[in-house]
Amino acid sequence: MARAATGGDPRVNATVRYLLAGIRLALGWIFLWAFLDKAFGLGHDTTAAKSWVNGGSPTKGFLGSAATGPFAGFYHSIAGVALTDVLFMGALLAIGVALLLGVAMRLAAGAGALLTLMMWTVVLPPANNPFMDDHLVYAAVLVVLALSGAGDTLGLGTFWARIPLVRRTGWLK
Repeated sequence: MARAATGGDPRVNATVRYLLAGIRLALGWIFLWAFLDKAFGLGHDTTAAKSWVNGGSPTKGFLGSAATGPFAGFYHSIAGVALTDVLFMGALLAIGVALLLGVAMRLAAGAGALLTLMMWTVVLPPANNPFMDDHLVYAAVLVVLALSGAGDTLGLGTFWARIPLVRRTGWLK
């Protein structure tokens, strides 16, 4: 992908690869930080008293009170449900770790795009724009990262792709 976009200039290709790797690492940290803060109440958005390890629900506040628009009823109904909390936290952790390591990029990008699209639907319409917000941008960037092989640079993507199970199942790449 980078070669077609840059005309084959190796210096530009290397720059693009490292830029995409940096974006992958940044998004990985965003997902992992959300997990860590909600799980342990590190005080950024979640206090220790409301952390998941202290019995708090990582979905109750956002889905229970912030949900607006056409899907509000659905999100209110699943807010604070144990299964919703486990799925949400598991997704944040798995996506964050996969992006940071540069492995399972297709799976991580698909799951991350789905999660961010769902988060976009929670607050329809967005506060600052008729339809566009950062969740849609994150979803698009995640797809670009997976399609560009961004896990290979500053990540374990090349090693991951050599695992026999991953070679046999393309969606694990």
